[in-house]
Amino acid sequence: MLGAVIPGVVVMASLEISTDKIGFVIQKSREMAAKVAAWDDSGTSDHDAESILEDFSDDATQQELKEFIRDLNEDEQVSLVALAWIGRGSFAPEELDEALATARSERVNKTEDYLLGMPLLPDYLEEGLDRLGYSIEDVEEE
Repeated sequence: MLGAVIPGVVVMASLEISTDKIGFVIQKSREMAAKVAAWDDSGTSDHDAESILEDFSDDATQQELKEFIRDLNEDEQVSLVALAWIGRGSFAPEELDEALATARSERVNKTEDYLLGMPLLPDYLEEGLDRLGYSIEDVEEE
């Protein structure tokens, strides 16, 4: 559970997800973002070493991240969405309570699909952590 005190601002709510889980999502999202469109996506998993950065439909990194997010409990999923929203500027850090409530009330799609649809997800999560008083180094150390 994350809670933060920002100079001059006390954040009343706290995120219900550990920094190691956030770090895992950031890392896997970055791996996915580094991939380029596949030259020939024949739907097979028989890819050579040169194609490791190509984005195939049977990509294990994307599947792993989707399953990881899907397996988070509801509070953790809500916290991850709220953190991304704070990172992209939809909510200010002092509006964490509202971001969490909105993320909880507007859950209509699969969280993993919603989050992976954000092209800048790892950047939003890092920025959200920073705005709440955490650094990526804090996440990497855990």
